[in-house]
Amino acid sequence: MKKIFSAVWDYFRRLDKFMLLICLVLSAFSVFLLYTLNVNEISAFVTDRQWKTQFAASCVGAVAALVISAVDYRFMVKLWWLYAPVSLILVGLLFTPLGVGVDGADDIGWLNLGFIQFQPSEMLKIAFIMTFSLHLSKVGDKLNDIWNVILLAVHGLVPVGIIMLQGDDGSALVFLFMFLGMLFAAGISWKYMLAAGICIPAAAFVAWNYVMQPHQLKRFQVLFDEEMQQSEILGIYYQQWLGKKALGSGQLTGLGIFGSDKYTYVSEIDTDFIFAYIGMTLGFIGCIATIIILAALCLKALSNATASKDSLGRYICVGVFSMYLFHSVINIGMVLAVFPVIGIPLPFISAGGTSVVCMYVAAGLAMSVHSYRKKKTHMFYEEKYD
Repeated sequence: MKKIFSAVWDYFRRLDKFMLLICLVLSAFSVFLLYTLNVNEISAFVTDRQWKTQFAASCVGAVAALVISAVDYRFMVKLWWLYAPVSLILVGLLFTPLGVGVDGADDIGWLNLGFIQFQPSEMLKIAFIMTFSLHLSKVGDKLNDIWNVILLAVHGLVPVGIIMLQGDDGSALVFLFMFLGMLFAAGISWKYMLAAGICIPAAAFVAWNYVMQPHQLKRFQVLFDEEMQQSEILGIYYQQWLGKKALGSGQLTGLGIFGSDKYTYVSEIDTDFIFAYIGMTLGFIGCIATIIILAALCLKALSNATASKDSLGRYICVGVFSMYLFHSVINIGMVLAVFPVIGIPLPFISAGGTSVVCMYVAAGLAMSVHSYRKKKTHMFYEEKYD
């Protein structure tokens, strides 16, 4: 019995309590927002199902994070042969009749198995972080050998291509950002970065003129053309126009969390545009507080990377950091109309069971790196064990 208590005490002593606390605060905030969305009847599409599902998913995710944090990340990565093929198979099933879309989405991103409906691309993000981290750690000092760079590029760009074929451009960009962030952390040579930078204009030209669909082009053009914004105010710009009005209506302190039904319809206000609801109800102060908490989440993942005892743990944390950062910046940018609408949820806050659980799983990986580290010095402080 004494050994059991000792093991439990050691687990909680090493547990990354700060990261867990941040995740729980964001989840509690999300459930509260979704509950008030239902009570205020902001949208006919928001019912009590959203906040109940979010609460259940947050509970499942928190338990998963606690379990994962107790397992050595080096052991979990060795199981890549199990979870990587399963994730790819589930994504592949999206190209069958089992793949479904939802109202307001351009992609077929949900897998309907009858008893459950979820987004396999979210699971693939976790699998990619772990497999690409393993690949980078195996390459080691030979990272910049040309064949290793080619193989790493194939590893990184294959999921990007698969998700693009599925039609989920937002998730494809998340994979691309994680790929670049982890490569940078591994020490990719500036020569390759320079070569990639030179190729970007040509790739952008080809994508703009031959790859992107007319509605995708409009989403970019409308951000910089005021005349087009006026002509598309009831068209492709309608969602962002209403979102900006809702966001700005809160001014400094917001209209209040209850009874704020001034804007009765902002499309996807419970998911992609929930930041607009935060601005409307809690104002500028609420928006800044949300951004500070999300920034703390990102920095904590980065701090865990600096404290990792090996390169594998560092790459895992950088991958988690890159995912959280990209989701946060792009989602808020969509609401502010500085980025096009590409369907990126706000971490832990936007409604979505699969997304929330996978965000917690990612946090669990970063927490595992924290638990099994040897270094005591973090980015911002030094922790001492007894």
